[in-house]
Amino acid sequence: MTDPISDFLTRLRNASKARLDVAVIPHSTLKEAIAAILKAEGYITDHTNGVDALGHKTLDVKLKYVDGAPAITGITRVSSPGRRLYYRYTEIPRVLNGLGIAIVSTSRGLLKDADCRRNKAGGELICNVW
Repeated sequence: MTDPISDFLTRLRNASKARLDVAVIPHSTLKEAIAAILKAEGYITDHTNGVDALGHKTLDVKLKYVDGAPAITGITRVSSPGRRLYYRYTEIPRVLNGLGIAIVSTSRGLLKDADCRRNKAGGELICNVW
């Protein structure tokens, strides 16, 4: 797999469109950090670590639905392995004029766009969520 983050986002997108309760995803520290931001922003209910039948670590993401509609309307990968996109904190684009969030990988860890502007930290724009 060349882009595990894109695979993570696609699994979340597909699970929410299929109205699944839980999305089971191969574990990594970066994916867990993204899930923590999504939980803090209210896009998912919870995330836990688990183990599949082969003994590999998994990340179990419990999806959130509001009146039967998925809380995640859209989620897109911005920076890819073939085209990394870096932004200064003043240049980070707003997602849906502030209604969504952008997740940025900075030297201080993963941060959402508002925290980047507040802490004056730029970095690689990972994904947009709305």
